[in-house]
Parts: sequence; structure tokens; C-alpha cells
Amino acid sequence: MWLGRKYAEAFNVKDAEYLSIVEDLLILEGVKQMDKHIQHSDITTLEHTLCVSFIAFCVCKKLGLDYRAAARAGLLHDLVYYDWHEADPAHKYHGYRHPLFAVQNARALTELSEKDVDIIIHHMWPLTPIPPRYKEAWVVTFVDKYCATKETLRKYKKNPVNYRNE
Repeated sequence: MWLGRKYAEAFNVKDAEYLSIVEDLLILEGVKQMDKHIQHSDITTLEHTLCVSFIAFCVCKKLGLDYRAAARAGLLHDLVYYDWHEADPAHKYHGYRHPLFAVQNARALTELSEKDVDIIIHHMWPLTPIPPRYKEAWVVTFVDKYCATKETLRKYKKNPVNYRNE
């Protein structure tokens, strides 16, 4: 039987409180599908969203914010069922459009609060023009940028010669 907790632990996420918050999401087939697509460099969408979710959980907990919402919406913020790297005209405006797709897909899997929706919809700010309303959404937005940058730069660290020649 597939267990979300063991899966998250395979990605080195072992915080029991965090896992208790997201475990019901990690066992959902729709969430598991994120492991089939690459997000940045060689990192799957599920690995990316786990990174965002866990770091946002830690930051929000430290700041006395709603770390439960940050963890859950952080895990769902890129819940799309396609590889945006494929040369498909439907993916042309992925950066602008995928937050809406993610909210639609997340609503099909679980109940979302107003705060959850705000976190998911506005995580691409400033690419999307309307800024987040909640502090937790700001945290997820900036953590997403941090994780995406770290993941993208991984490929250059692995092969610095390639980086210098591009």
C-alpha cells in the first residue's frame, strides 16, 4: 500500500507534525501524478511542491502564522497534470495560467479555504499582477521562488562547463 508519509520521507521530509498536516493529500492519486512531470531541471513537480510546502510550513510556524494552510496550499500550488516543457501551444502561457488550473484541480481533490485559494492563485506574483492578500501567501510565493531558483541552478552546478558555454 502506498503511504504518503513514507513517500515524503523518501524526499527527506521527516517532521511528524508537517506529515500529519499533508499526509491525507500525499495519498491522493492526483497529487501522486505530480511525480510524473519535471518542474525544474531534474526535479519533479511533486519534489518541488514538497520543498515549497515544507519550507513554507517551517517559516510560517516560526513567524506564528497559519503553517497548516501554508503546508497544504504549498503542496497544491502547482497541481497541474501536464509537462509545461512540452512544445504544446496550450502550455504557451503556463506561468500566467497554471495557478487557476491548480486551484481547479485542488478543489476536485479537497476542500480549500479562502486563504488556500489565495496562496495558490497568487504564488506566481509578480508575473501575475494581483499580489497575495495573506501573509502565508507571501511566504509561499517567496519560498516558491527560492526553491525554483535552487532547483534550476542545480543543473549548472552539476556541469559548470555547460553553464559557462551557454
